[in-house]
Amino acid sequence: MADGTNHEMALDILRCHLGMSKEEALEELGISDAESVEQQVLNAQSKLARDTK
Repeated sequence: MADGTNHEMALDILRCHLGMSKEEALEELGISDAESVEQQVLNAQSKLARDTK
């Protein structure tokens, strides 16, 4: 989950402080698709939930 959080923070910085669009920020970070970041976060959360049981 840390990777997803790091991506979100980086996206926020690029968007808020540099005025980039979400698409521009994703491109700058080398992330092709916002859904893939969200999917990575969901996968990490699911794995974490399974590990805590």
